[in-house]
Amino acid sequence: MTGLGSHFKIILTLSWRNLWRNHRRTAIMLGAISVGVWAMIFMTSLMRGMVDDMLNQGIRNLPGHIQIQHPDFLDDPSVVNSIGEPGGELLTALTQNGTRSWANRIRVPAVIASERESRGINLIGIEPAAEADITGLPAQISAGRFLESNQDKGVIIGAKLAERLETRLGKRVVIMSQDPDNNIAERGFRIVGIYQAELAAQEEFNVFAARATLQKLLKIEGLVSQIVLVDHDYRDVESLYRRVEAATPDGLEVKPWYEIDTYLAAMFNLMDGFVLVWVIIIFLALSFGLVNTLVMAIFERVREIGLIQALGMRPGLILYQILLESLLLLLIGLALGNLLALVTIKPLESGLDLSAVAEGMAMMGVGSVIYPSLTLYDVLLANVVVVLLGILTSILPAWRASQLDPVRALNTH
Repeated sequence: MTGLGSHFKIILTLSWRNLWRNHRRTAIMLGAISVGVWAMIFMTSLMRGMVDDMLNQGIRNLPGHIQIQHPDFLDDPSVVNSIGEPGGELLTALTQNGTRSWANRIRVPAVIASERESRGINLIGIEPAAEADITGLPAQISAGRFLESNQDKGVIIGAKLAERLETRLGKRVVIMSQDPDNNIAERGFRIVGIYQAELAAQEEFNVFAARATLQKLLKIEGLVSQIVLVDHDYRDVESLYRRVEAATPDGLEVKPWYEIDTYLAAMFNLMDGFVLVWVIIIFLALSFGLVNTLVMAIFERVREIGLIQALGMRPGLILYQILLESLLLLLIGLALGNLLALVTIKPLESGLDLSAVAEGMAMMGVGSVIYPSLTLYDVLLANVVVVLLGILTSILPAWRASQLDPVRALNTH
């Protein structure tokens, strides 16, 4: 190590000069590394953006980050499995422990009928003021208005559902469900708002009405189906989950989003694996070019390597020099690739419109606009993988160069 350290400056100078002996070959390899690194980071940011959007869409599609409900509600979402509105220690935990937003909800299966058609729906009773922070529903209203209070007599339906029912804003519809005694609960509502969700499938099934109005219709005054909480980041809800769980009365179930929607949880857990596999695949393609560049450089310098061996340069220093050339090539390519990725991703963070393939994106649970997500973790992962695997793939050419016989190398033409 002492010998290597003392000769570092000389070896570094030789490596840098050898790298630029063949400008064309070095430039081509730098271009390949730069484009490869850019592809790694750019595609990773797109995948991150798609998964983030999928998770946020799924969470906004009613689960929230944490739910409190009757233990049987998820299996049987009926009014029979309702719970009381929060109070006491639970209410304190909801309002004072840093929760960004929470709301009581009623959620029951129902049937909606217009003059011409009828459909099965999810009937959702919401608190307008609280729900705005959870689902962002007010921003999705494309016609009419949002609900004004818990006693609002109107109903909000999706644009797709309005099309299926052959109805429109201002028309009356009849909604039917069951009360706790299994009697039909039926009432006419006027359509006061029509919303357009980023995922069109939501528009056909979710119908929103005021919570107090539905409580009266279903005869469940003082009861709700769920208490939904939204925190600041879906990735970090564990601490809030533990606090709320500790304050929740016995007999109620508290679940974080990753237990409610196992598909979204699987996507979240697999994302890092996808990124690593993607980075390795891209680098495997680059490694062939890197190895070829180093091997060709060695073939062109066989007599030179033989000469410096004859003059006393040890095989270990030759190995060190070739690896240093490879490292310099990788570092320059990484710098250019990172800069290219930054320049191309940052302008797209305001949104990449993919409306032309909106239906296909909706099938995956992703909106028609993707917001690429450039994270330090992904950039570091791509850089570390390129450097480590690049050095590993360079070891064989460097070792072959260090094992050349000086006499034979000097007589090579």
